Amino acid sequence: MFLYFCILSVLLLLLVDMVFYIIVNATLSRQTRDRVTRVGTEVVALLERRPDDKVLKQLFLRYQDEGIVVYILSEDGAVVLPEISISESRAEEAVEQAATLSVGDDVAYRSEGFVNFCSKVTYNESVNIILVSCPLVVVREIVTDLQVYLILVSIIALLLAFLISYTISQRLTRGLKNLSSTAVRFAHGDYSVEFANADYREVAQLSDTLNFVRDEVKKSRDFQREILANVTHDLKTPLTMIKAYASMVQEISGDNPEKRNQHLQVIIDEADRLTGLVDDVLSVSKVNSNLGEIHFKVFNLTEFLYGIINKFGYLQESGYNLMVDIDPDLYTRADEEKIEQVIYNLLGNAVSYTGEDKTVFISLKTSMDGKRIKLSIRDTGKGIPKEELPNIWDRYYRSEESHTRPVKGTGLGLNIVKVILENHSFDYGVESEKGKGSTFWVDFPSVPAE
Repeated sequence: MFLYFCILSVLLLLLVDMVFYIIVNATLSRQTRDRVTRVGTEVVALLERRPDDKVLKQLFLRYQDEGIVVYILSEDGAVVLPEISISESRAEEAVEQAATLSVGDDVAYRSEGFVNFCSKVTYNESVNIILVSCPLVVVREIVTDLQVYLILVSIIALLLAFLISYTISQRLTRGLKNLSSTAVRFAHGDYSVEFANADYREVAQLSDTLNFVRDEVKKSRDFQREILANVTHDLKTPLTMIKAYASMVQEISGDNPEKRNQHLQVIIDEADRLTGLVDDVLSVSKVNSNLGEIHFKVFNLTEFLYGIINKFGYLQESGYNLMVDIDPDLYTRADEEKIEQVIYNLLGNAVSYTGEDKTVFISLKTSMDGKRIKLSIRDTGKGIPKEELPNIWDRYYRSEESHTRPVKGTGLGLNIVKVILENHSFDYGVESEKGKGSTFWVDFPSVPAE
């Protein structure tokens, strides 16, 4: 980065020097031509007043001190005034220029090494040529002096540019180096690293992004550990039960039909539990990876809900009460299979966490404007603490205080509900108060029956 800054500084100074040289050289040349023309015009105007030779000589000496030489030449190129020699080539060139002029006319031209002004005038009753010359060596000397000063200024500017570039590059790369070294530690599994903000806005934004990535990776790692712990625990118990009861059937109850059936039923129940666990893991993996394509269709939500409730009828034998309040013939548009999974999970969650009265309230009502259908499933359990409400939709999360009996769930049910409803763009939520149970709700769009 420092090298790039230095190269940029050198290129900029070279460009400035080149432009300055071109502009100064052109400006000085133009000013010299204007000055020669002005002097020539003054001399012509003075000759029209017929001054004596002494005045002219004094004037020509003054111009000569200023670097300008004035000649009065005859028509054949001989010097009339002052008594200064002129090269034959310059005299011939002046004669050639004057040959195209009439008396009183003038012309400015440039010859090798000189800027010239030529005019044809009448002097001492004869036609003469006024030649005013300024050597370009004076302009070159001025340009050379300016170039020397410009080079000195450029060197100083380059030194300052290098110093500033080094300071800025060090300041910028210091933050990037810190981010790089921190990223290496993070890549080696140190999740306690902190990506510090830098002095520049873009680097600060990068630091914030990396800190967010760190938090998400750490959360993912914690999820993986939690998944491993939960799945290991949930798999271990039924596998132990299956092995134990299979041994009992083999060694004890094989010839006793009643005990054998009891033991086999335990094996079947635990196998079902394993199947449910595997299905939940596969379901949450599928919906979270968006492999579950949504197939929308219009269906009767009322009849659909009654069908699911009837499948929970076996709970009544265990003393559960399902209290329903459902409006008739409500239609919605959704993926029927996935909505069944949502309702199953919400009902199963309510049954697991309801209170000692074992009562679950199920409501399906249309809104006042007839555009929405609200499904509410309420239990009478201990409720969920307010600080835990945002977490209940996470994978494998279980409220340790809410349930009153052993829960066989995997902690995936509400996460599956969340992903499915978000894929449908349906509103959903939970209302809970400690000691008064929890109410989970879903808003469905109401549509006409097809």
